[in-house]
Parts: sequence; C-alpha cells; structure tokens
Amino acid sequence: MLIKEGFVDVTGGNVWYQIHDNHTNNAPVIILHGGPGSSHWSLQNLNVLSTIRPVILYDQLGCGKSDRPNDPSLWKIDRFVEELKQLIDALGLNEFHLLGHSWGTTLAAAFYFTYPEGVKSIIFSSPCLSAPLWAEDQKRNLSKLPQSVQNTIKECEENGTTDSEEYKAATKVFNDHFVFRMPDEDKPEFLKEGAKYKNSEIYNIMWGSSEFHVAGNLKNFDCTQQLKSIQIPTLYTCGRFDEATPESTEYFSNLTPNSKYHVFEQSAHMPYIEETETYLQVIGDFLKE
Repeated sequence: MLIKEGFVDVTGGNVWYQIHDNHTNNAPVIILHGGPGSSHWSLQNLNVLSTIRPVILYDQLGCGKSDRPNDPSLWKIDRFVEELKQLIDALGLNEFHLLGHSWGTTLAAAFYFTYPEGVKSIIFSSPCLSAPLWAEDQKRNLSKLPQSVQNTIKECEENGTTDSEEYKAATKVFNDHFVFRMPDEDKPEFLKEGAKYKNSEIYNIMWGSSEFHVAGNLKNFDCTQQLKSIQIPTLYTCGRFDEATPESTEYFSNLTPNSKYHVFEQSAHMPYIEETETYLQVIGDFLKE
C-alpha cells in the first residue's frame, strides 16, 4: 500500500493530509472528522477501507497535525467548506466520496450543497444536520439519566461552573451512555492519545461550552429542507444509543431520496471503534456499490 502525506495551503494556514492507496483505481473517499476542533485521530482505522478505494484522512485547520492560527474569525462553517474545496483542488480530485462523522456530517452536507460537482456519494455517520434538533435530542437523552446527574448539569450550567469536577463527572455519565459505551479499561490507547490533538477553542466558538445547548455560531444550522435535493447515493448510520439518535437519523434518511439507513445495535456515538468489524463491513459494502 502506498501512503502519502503532506500539507496543503488553505485560507488561514496549512492543513495536514494522508492518503492510503492500494492501487484500486477507484475514486477516493475523504474522511471528515468530528468536532469541531477534533482531529482524524480516532478515525485512523478507517484507512483499511483503502482495499476498496483510496482513503484520504486530513486534520481540519486548528487541530491535529495542521496549523493552529490564533484567529477566531477562521472558525466558521463557510471557511471549513472552502478549506475542503482547497484540499480537493490541491490534490487534483475530479471525483470523490465523502464520509463525515458527527460535525463532519455538517461539513459534508454544507460542502455538497455548495459544491455538488464531483461528489459521488455521501456517508453521514452519526449525523448532525440540524443543530436545534440535536439540542432537543440531548434534552431527551439527559432525561434518561439519574435525576441527580440531570440536576448537576442543570445547576452547573446555570451557575457558569462547567469547569467544576462535579460537572465533569456528570458529563462523563452522559458520555458513558451516549458517546462511547466501552469501559475505560477497554479504550484503545490511540483514542486516549488523541485528546492532545483537539482544540477546544474551535469547539467553544462554533458549538459552545456545553454539549447540550448550542450557543456557538452553528446554533441555527439546519439543512433538513435541502436533503430532498440530494441526487447521489447516500448512507445514514448511527449507534442504537447514539447522541445522534436513531429517530433523527432515520428522519434525515427519510427526507433523502433513495438513501440507506443502518443502526449499529451495540454502539453509541463511535461505532467505528465500538463495533469496528461491523462498521467497516457496512461502510465497505456501501463504498463497493
């Protein structure tokens, strides 16, 4: 397998990319990581999909191995769309597939609705295609937790003490239910290492300090009315216990002509780690088609 990596000059700095190519001569799939302000790190195992078509991993500006400019004006969705376009142009891609996870699905949708030419298919993995709907889903998810946890989260957010240990402990209970359900001792080492590649400033500016209430510049993002215009093969996936709920994911799929929908029954928000083999099988089958 050929592995190539480098940097591309985009608006605001340089972004790092890595191409895994098994010489299939197929159009590549570009992986759009979550966040905002996370990195490709937790998704690195998706490189095995290169047996089907080349896999392009990249770190969005401000996180991972890419530059970290000190310019808050850069952290907006339109610039991330242009960044992806600049990467695609620099790599000389005429046709490609998109696989977005979480915030990466927001970016994938915004990109397609801006630059549809060349996009052959989209995989929306644990999608966030409506910030208001996402916030409503988290209210319902929170209601499933012990009342003491709900009270702690509510009180800390009202009092502005989201940096407190009690808030972090309550948030961990939420995460253990709806983000990543594997026990701490079973977490892969590379996942723990990935924390150092994140940039919380980007997350705070675009989403806000709380997972449960969207206060950043994405708070009004909602592309549900545009989903009916998607004219390419589309796959929606999520975990059964995902914060990107099965109900909302199926709703998005029903709005999209001829799309497919799959739930990973043993997973929350990270089925590519929680059910790696099944996830790769489902995604791989779609990419083969």
